[in-house]
Amino acid sequence: MDKRILTERDICTKFILPAVKRAGWDEMVQVREEVCFTKGRVVVRGKLVTQGKAKKADFVLYYKPNIPITLIGELEAAE
Repeated sequence: MDKRILTERDICTKFILPAVKRAGWDEMVQVREEVCFTKGRVVVRGKLVTQGKAKKADFVLYYKPNIPITLIGELEAAE
């Protein structure tokens, strides 16, 4: 299989998620996909306030509910 023709989402689905499951992570409880983990930088210019784009990870692994321990994948600004 030529990995150069696969999209980022294909690679996550075919390679990364199965590896995470083989490592013992419970997909239904401990794994979330395409998660925004910040709300974005607040930019203040005089009296004008704007918020930047949120940061997003391909996967977040949780030790327990609401206790994230690691981010997997390219961090990017959410659209």
